[in-house]
Amino acid sequence: MQVQEEGADGSPWNNSSGGDEERKPNIKEGKKSNVLPLWGNERSMNLNPLILTNIQSSHYFKVNLYELKTYHEVIDEIYYKVSHLEPWEKGSRKTAGQTGMCGGVRGVGAGGIVSTAYCLLYKLFTLRLTRKQLNGLINHPDSPYIRALGFMYIRYTQPPADLFTWYDEYLEDDEELDVKAGGGQTMKMGDILKQFLTKLEWFSTLFPRIPVPIQKDLEHRLGERFPQQTSNNRNAKPSITLNNSKYSSNSGGRKDNGSLARSQPRHIPDSEAHWGEAERASHWRARCVYVIG
Repeated sequence: MQVQEEGADGSPWNNSSGGDEERKPNIKEGKKSNVLPLWGNERSMNLNPLILTNIQSSHYFKVNLYELKTYHEVIDEIYYKVSHLEPWEKGSRKTAGQTGMCGGVRGVGAGGIVSTAYCLLYKLFTLRLTRKQLNGLINHPDSPYIRALGFMYIRYTQPPADLFTWYDEYLEDDEELDVKAGGGQTMKMGDILKQFLTKLEWFSTLFPRIPVPIQKDLEHRLGERFPQQTSNNRNAKPSITLNNSKYSSNSGGRKDNGSLARSQPRHIPDSEAHWGEAERASHWRARCVYVIG
């Protein structure tokens, strides 16, 4: 009986990918084990609780994805169903004008329609991918969205110290895909990976926090690898959110630096981090731009 394969409690599921490689001992010295480590919360995949609750409550995840038992079946589903990388489907988030808890951390009703991409990302997590399977995802030739979900799986589940090793050879990958729900924001795969390594926010959610020493090392490595791009990013006026680029931090020669200075990106200590802070901050900054403008 395969009831526990779809358990939502993070227990070790049976990986029925059809391969025996995960059951073989690591014979060759110097090669990494095929068993992937899981960093952080092994039950939630380090997802925002609101997103996780919506995934586990969705008909698509409970019914449609329950029927997919193998790694290859899930890959096929990604190929046919995923068209962006946002956590929510377009127009399903109703948070305009809401602040505080109403803006992002209440129950399912305060969420929206969780995206197919994130449902499939969590489905991959329930399969407990092996290293060989994960490498198969990020090198898959059929769809950039299959590859992108593999890279996103790495960002959510792998130890921060291993992220650069995973992403290193793909940082100049120029395969393009549209990451925005509804379309309109095409990015190169390499640029997406740089974003994963340097930014905490991803649309209206947050990635797991990278410890400060590791984050500094990542930025140093990227600075050495892409000096011109790093310099341009440092001098450019940063956009406030990934999908609201029309709002940017721009002093414009004004003297009211007290208000505008707070809209500049800053490192947020762990003690100040809360789920939903990315979306609340974007609404707050958008209001500031509106009032000042």
